[in-house]
Amino acid sequence: MTSTAALDSIANDLARDEGLRVQMGTNNPSIWPGLNRAWDTLAARVAHDEGDALAQSLVTSFGRFTRNLVAAVPSNQQNAFTIEPSLRSILHAYGSWSATQDQKSYAVTRMLIQTLSNMVTSNDTLMTRLWVTYLNLPEEQVVFIRLLGSPDSRTVLSLLVLLVNCVHESNHRRGLLAETQVGARICIKLLDLMVILYDAEDSSDEGKAFDYGYHFFAHLFDGGFAPQLYANLSVTDEIIAPHQTTLLKLLDSYLHSSHLPTALVGMCPMLTACFFELCTFSAHAIRKSIGKGPVDNVVSFASDLSSQGAFDLMLPKACEALVLVTQCLVSATLELEGNIGKNSKGELSLLIRGAISPQGQDIAVCAIGKPISNFVRQQLLRLLDVFLPRINYGKPVTSAAAQSIPGTTDSTGFSYVKRDLVRLLGILCHKNKKIQDSIRICEGITVIMNMCVVDERNPYLREHAIFTLHNLLEDNEENQWVVNSIQPSERWDQDGMLQR
Repeated sequence: MTSTAALDSIANDLARDEGLRVQMGTNNPSIWPGLNRAWDTLAARVAHDEGDALAQSLVTSFGRFTRNLVAAVPSNQQNAFTIEPSLRSILHAYGSWSATQDQKSYAVTRMLIQTLSNMVTSNDTLMTRLWVTYLNLPEEQVVFIRLLGSPDSRTVLSLLVLLVNCVHESNHRRGLLAETQVGARICIKLLDLMVILYDAEDSSDEGKAFDYGYHFFAHLFDGGFAPQLYANLSVTDEIIAPHQTTLLKLLDSYLHSSHLPTALVGMCPMLTACFFELCTFSAHAIRKSIGKGPVDNVVSFASDLSSQGAFDLMLPKACEALVLVTQCLVSATLELEGNIGKNSKGELSLLIRGAISPQGQDIAVCAIGKPISNFVRQQLLRLLDVFLPRINYGKPVTSAAAQSIPGTTDSTGFSYVKRDLVRLLGILCHKNKKIQDSIRICEGITVIMNMCVVDERNPYLREHAIFTLHNLLEDNEENQWVVNSIQPSERWDQDGMLQR
């Protein structure tokens, strides 16, 4: 074999001279048979001993040479693609747990990923061949999954560049990712990685890897695959899975930064379905935790611990997801409303306002809840007000009864839930009499009025509640009459002072 020094020198020349790359790729006798044999030999040697230092040096040099030889030359890419199985075999070996404990292998792995990337970049045919091949391999053979778990951030960054290139401007390849089991596993691994990289510095390799990970999912959202991805991440008998929550966080960020009404068409049914499901689950779980009895008179039963049910450990996760879904619905509604008069896209807002739950409730009624009787109420916002007493100036404002309800002392997972539900209601009922009337019929006006308070757990809750109340009353005499009919109660305290 040619010495590694000589090979590295030729590789450097190839990097600077496209003409030399074309010439070397078309020379007679051809370079390709010998290069194929070299890679087959290296793959066999690495498979025998992944820690072989000489093999690592040879793989690095041949990787640099091949990477530079194929760059931006389609004919060279086509000829070099026959070595892909050998590259995959070597990457699989260096992606093992024992190999990743050797930091000397990191540079080799990065070089191989860059070689594989250069072989298919800007070559749609080869990129699709690569993508189809990898997504149809047995899961244990998919090097993408292995390498996403590499402890070397630069290796992960190199791989993410390749993954983003593969899904960029190709709905076919995006669809394969969303439809296959291997694709779901890649997404799960990447979502785990996004959680780890979230706090990384923007200028660091970890921060850059996070940005590429976000762009990877943004491309999938662009293609309309958010609903399918969300469904793929579900766990049987779980209201929400951790990876679904992470996906919702990315989707929330995407909707805040994008202006793509057409992409929203496929997302709205998923978002409303999630909203209905999470609202129903949360109301039932809170009702179960509080116990049996009228919500308006919680003192009568809260002291009786035997009447209380068990605290559902999934409730905080459900409320966290509910906040994210609500924020997505807010962004989607505002975006769709902003397109009224532009090719009639404003009518798409009916996908949210006109959504009906399996129980026959519209989205506003589902957020507030429907009173079942004077004794039992399933009103979500009313239940949340009891279950999550407001915090004013650092102190909870609650009754002794509410203090005894399980889960009310820990706000983890419950932050912003009341505020964002109220905000969504304010947007939905804006200049929409049907929703204004729905909120009145389900006794939601008093619920909204009770939210006009300061709550440190829900910043700006008071302001959003006042805004919502304004929209409820605008051009609606029936709603105005309800508010006018509510009189503040007065009583004399023990010191002879009038209290309201």
